[in-house]
Amino acid sequence: MGILEKMSLKGKKIYVTGGAQGLGKAMATAVAEAGADVAIVDINGDKAQQTAEEIAKATGQKVISVKTDVTNPEQVQNMIDTVVDKLGGLDSVFNNAGMCLNIPADEMSYEDWLKVVNLNLNSIFLCSTAAGRYMIKQGHGSIINTASMSAHIVNRPQPQCSYNATKAGVIQLSKSLAIEWAKKGVRVNTISPGYMGTDLTLSSPDLKPLIKTWNDWAPLGRLGKPDELQGMAVYLAGDTSSFSTGDDYLVDGAFTAW
Repeated sequence: MGILEKMSLKGKKIYVTGGAQGLGKAMATAVAEAGADVAIVDINGDKAQQTAEEIAKATGQKVISVKTDVTNPEQVQNMIDTVVDKLGGLDSVFNNAGMCLNIPADEMSYEDWLKVVNLNLNSIFLCSTAAGRYMIKQGHGSIINTASMSAHIVNRPQPQCSYNATKAGVIQLSKSLAIEWAKKGVRVNTISPGYMGTDLTLSSPDLKPLIKTWNDWAPLGRLGKPDELQGMAVYLAGDTSSFSTGDDYLVDGAFTAW
């Protein structure tokens, strides 16, 4: 079997949280193009359905949408059950939903802190363990959690302590799950993107003014493109990465290598 056949995701069943836009949409598109059937999971049901229809039309794969609040345990379990029922199984998952609040720590309310912790870290626990229980029973599966280069550095000039802390937590949680499930056939890895030129970043009135500063500090002198994560997504979702577990994959254009 050649490498292209090994990289194929034909027959795989995959969900992507936060899949309606941005990095989630890019990863969902990539795995569908590689042959997987995909569930777009997002709290914005209309946007998720729109994205599902768009990817299905472009790839010819079965793509569904599942409206889900990934911070709600009951909704997460219902999402897993729905994906398994409608797609016919679950082989790989991308737990990607997240948020960032650029608020100085001494000005941040506990409520704002909890918003970030709940979405960025608690949802990763809920989705990973719900998917993990299903995968352990079937004896195989790949869980990919979106962390960030912010788990490795403190970003500047914008303050984002809650984001940095939760993304570091995502990596350590994923490593812990990888160790617990290594002999049960379930792999758990993280992808840590650098600054990416998503539509949200490029249009944000708060972030757009920072792009020149980030680019001045970046070895490549530019933001990453969402589709530059797609190769890594396909690799980790498929069987070619069978020896990869408990690993964090930085895709940051060497930003953290200074």
